[in-house]
Amino acid sequence: MMTTLEEAIEIPINAKSTEGTVRQIQEVIGGTIQERWGEYTLTVNNLNAHGSIRFITFDWGVNLLEYDIRFHKNFILIMDASEYNPIHFAYCLTGYCGHRFGYQSEIRKLEQFQSVIITSRDGGHNYGYLPKDEKLEINVIQIARKQYLKKRLNNVSQLNKKLYEVFMDTDHENTFAYFGTFNLKLADKIAALRKVKQKGMIRILQIEGMIYQILSMHIQQHDRAMKEEVLPTTLLKRELKIIRNLAKKIINNVAKDYSLEQLSSESGLPQAKLQEGFKLLYAKTVTEYIRHVRLEVARDLIATTEMNISEIVYSIGFSSRSYFSKIFKEKYDISPNEFKNRAELPVEEVSHQA
Repeated sequence: MMTTLEEAIEIPINAKSTEGTVRQIQEVIGGTIQERWGEYTLTVNNLNAHGSIRFITFDWGVNLLEYDIRFHKNFILIMDASEYNPIHFAYCLTGYCGHRFGYQSEIRKLEQFQSVIITSRDGGHNYGYLPKDEKLEINVIQIARKQYLKKRLNNVSQLNKKLYEVFMDTDHENTFAYFGTFNLKLADKIAALRKVKQKGMIRILQIEGMIYQILSMHIQQHDRAMKEEVLPTTLLKRELKIIRNLAKKIINNVAKDYSLEQLSSESGLPQAKLQEGFKLLYAKTVTEYIRHVRLEVARDLIATTEMNISEIVYSIGFSSRSYFSKIFKEKYDISPNEFKNRAELPVEEVSHQA
């Protein structure tokens, strides 16, 4: 539960689009908007805020809205759903914010690493609470239902019943709010989205593909929750962050001789909690995760370097080439040597063989 922000500045939003929403925010907090290849960025550096808000609109009824900003005052977005009422798939990468519907008195808190799905009813209001002096990195994917449903590839009939009803409610008669559990897989994917380096049309296409993946992850999480497949966890958010950092260390140094006991000692977490955390975040035990990362690195080295298989086996922390070959083929359905030979073929020959 979150209390009302004191002395908050109201930002009325009655726009008919994501672009209109950002421009109405700009009218209150200031800043300048620049556009490149359909990617708009509002940059602010004044007494109201420091940072940016970007948005991209795609023709399949989906918009990306991302906050990377620190407000210097408390703000409340008062969003009128009469003209523009998409489904909001939101994720908080850094900081926190709050939400309530117009008919509610309680403000619900969207915490770091938490996902939320929200839509209002036609004529209703959403209140978004943005605290001052808090670094905010928030990813919002907005879906305009009627436009989205016109696309043949968007098979909403595969959604679970609750979400299906939300997508099919094109007259916007009902409100909907789902506050999910902590999801660090989404954090990794959204962090990767923010680091896309390409420029121009290639950049937009890459971002579009990643948005579809993020949207799918939101929907899968909700589906598991409705089927009660989300296992209860005793792990605290602080402990989940420790496990995530451990996973990154393993990626950065795959050759190290890891053991559950050593990782437990290094992290200060009991071995049982480590196993629980890795299963929750990566759907793998600690040992399975280490093996998975090593095989992924090995595959990349085979394809991109001139190292022989034995050198690669040693470089990723395995001591037995035969064991490596066995688990490589089990995972990728091809032996390391066959994969290397295929990687060395000219593109025309690979295409011909395929």
